[in-house]
Amino acid sequence: MKLHIVLSFTFTMICACQPTDPQNFADKQRRYPRVQVALEEKDGPLRSLFADQGIPYPPQKLFIRVFKQEKILEVWAFSTSDAIFKRVKHYPICRTSGNLGPKRREGDLQIPEGFYFIDRFNPESNFYLSLGINYPNQADKIFGKKGELGGDIFIHGGCATIGCVPITDEYIKEVYWLAVQAKSNGHAKIPVHIFPTELDDRTIGRLQNTFPNDDALINFWKNLKIGYNWFEKSRKLPKISVNRQGVYQFSDPSLE
Repeated sequence: MKLHIVLSFTFTMICACQPTDPQNFADKQRRYPRVQVALEEKDGPLRSLFADQGIPYPPQKLFIRVFKQEKILEVWAFSTSDAIFKRVKHYPICRTSGNLGPKRREGDLQIPEGFYFIDRFNPESNFYLSLGINYPNQADKIFGKKGELGGDIFIHGGCATIGCVPITDEYIKEVYWLAVQAKSNGHAKIPVHIFPTELDDRTIGRLQNTFPNDDALINFWKNLKIGYNWFEKSRKLPKISVNRQGVYQFSDPSLE
């Protein structure tokens, strides 16, 4: 209980730092000591990693994908030569909280599930460095408990969570620095897709067996599976919207 109270307090103390000029974003972030350390320690290895995989560096576009059950966070970068995203690296999630399923109210300890984007950079986080996601999104607002949805969901350092995604201080240095560079290159909304598990036909069948009496939850996951399959087949991201019923809808952005 004491840890819960302390963590709840510290999460509310996290600030956002969002300069409005994307061209100067990386320069302004480097003024913070922890970001400078991330640059000095991680830029060289990341540059080599991108070169080995034939991906331009610094990244023009990033995509982050999280699997709760597998405790994995993946970072993908856009390959301009192939016009697709390629996986750069995956990171172990240090700790999770709650159960499989979306976050529906403040204090439920759930890590959200759905389609989000990075909306905050905090170079002075209580958890070393942190990247905020835009929870609650429109679907969460429709399905969640009105007025009690909570917020302040982050990908961050350390190894403690009451609904966030901790990947340790060493790994957040890499992910944070990549995100800074992508935003500085004009990628204003870095997508973050959070899934309960890899949503292929086999795992959906397993989830149905595990939750046989929860049709609403299974239908929610089947909806997420459409977006999961879209990326798995094409290595490209769909345009995602939410209808009045809170259901995610997917379309090809190149056709608009």
